[in-house]
Amino acid sequence: MLPGKADHPSLQRHRRELWTQILLPILVASFLLLGTVAVASVSAFRGTGDVARWAAISTIWLAIPSMVMALLLFATVVVMIYLVWRVVRLIPPYSWRAQRLLKRVEATTKRGAEMVRRPASAVRAFATFVRGRFERKPERT
Repeated sequence: MLPGKADHPSLQRHRRELWTQILLPILVASFLLLGTVAVASVSAFRGTGDVARWAAISTIWLAIPSMVMALLLFATVVVMIYLVWRVVRLIPPYSWRAQRLLKRVEATTKRGAEMVRRPASAVRAFATFVRGRFERKPERT
């Protein structure tokens, strides 16, 4: 005879895992957090409590998640740099040579465009200079 829906072994295992893997860690973390808040409150607001020290401790606890996230971001960037380096090493030599050739063609094209533009700029500057010299200036009184 098959066990009922409520008695099925997979459902029982699910209930056990729900308690041990989800609910228990959340409850323990909540009690630890509440206990820390209670200890900090009692210590800081007593007549002999050092509020500045507890403020510094609180600041440290607030900074820790940001530091962890920054460390994770740094690790991600390092891994990405390493992977890009590995992929670049896989580029065949002829592709690398073609890329260098195209960069050289691009630089030559830019230099040629600059050489074509330079005389026009010089003529325009000379015309502005001549126009400025021969324009009528108001007489001084």
